[in-house]
Formats: sequence, structure tokens, C-alpha cells
Amino acid sequence: MQKRPNAVTFKGNPLTLVGPQLKVGDKAPDFKCHRFTPDKGLFAVTLADACGGKTTLFSVVPSLDTPVCSAQTQKFNAALADLAGKVNCYTVSVDTPFAQNRFCGDPSHKIDRLISLSDYQERSFGQAYGVLIDELKLLARSIFIVGKDGKLVYVEYVPEVTQEPNYEAALAALKAAA
Repeated sequence: MQKRPNAVTFKGNPLTLVGPQLKVGDKAPDFKCHRFTPDKGLFAVTLADACGGKTTLFSVVPSLDTPVCSAQTQKFNAALADLAGKVNCYTVSVDTPFAQNRFCGDPSHKIDRLISLSDYQERSFGQAYGVLIDELKLLARSIFIVGKDGKLVYVEYVPEVTQEPNYEAALAALKAAA
């Protein structure tokens, strides 16, 4: 598996990302993450399951229980109101599916437009999208938007893990692709 030294920093310290550096126009790689719902229990989700023929946003965070990740998830959730039903939207982290459900179900967060996907078992998403931080085994903050044709229409690898992504650019790309 490809390793990209010094690809991102965490509080100024350089880190290595595992996997390819994707770009706009690349075919979106497949992955296998997990999700938990009370009615279905724990189940696997692949790229095809997630996209289902719609433009799809993947908001990637290291851990939902941190201030910047929480802010990113809440900001995207709020901004997606006018796109409901037109696009699929996910937040991806290595938090367990149960921790993700707890976070998203917390009344102070009210995450109801983003579906949580957990990459905790195989780090499949992290490796396929080139966002697995080798030293920490967490995912680097990033945004990927997959068009209806299965190709990436927007890619952002946030260079400093503790900083927020460019919401305006990502949302503009999502709206344009929808």
C-alpha cells in the first residue's frame, strides 16, 4: 500500500497518509464501512450502497467527539437542508458505529441529514481514499464528492488535521453536481 510521508500535519507535526492521493475526475474507489441502526443492527456499507445513483458527499473526520469534527459535522448537517432527498451525505470516521449513533442522536447535535459510516474495522475507506493516518490509525480530515457517474467531482485533503475544511467550496460543488 502506498504511503505519503508529510502529507498532512497534526498540530504542526508531519504525518504519513496511507493510500493514493485522489483527484477530481478519478473513479471513486470502493470501500467497506459499517453502520448501525436499531432496526437492522450492524451491517456493511459499500460505495454502491452509499451512492445509490445519487451525487454523494463524504465528510471525513478523525473522531466525532472532538471540537473540530463536531463542528464540521454540525455545519454540514445544517447546510444540507435545501438538498434533502437530492443527494446522499455521510460522515466517515473510525469511531465505532455505536459511538457515532450516540453522538448523532444527542439532542445538542441533532445530526439528521448526515448518515454515519464507521471505518473502525478494516480502515478500508481510509486506505482507498488515501486518508488513513499511519501513525494514529485515524482518518485525516477531508471531503469527497462523488458524482452520479461514480467519479470524484470534488476532493479536499485538509492539510492541517485540526483545521476545518472549505465548506463553501464543497457545498458549491455538491449543489452543482446534484
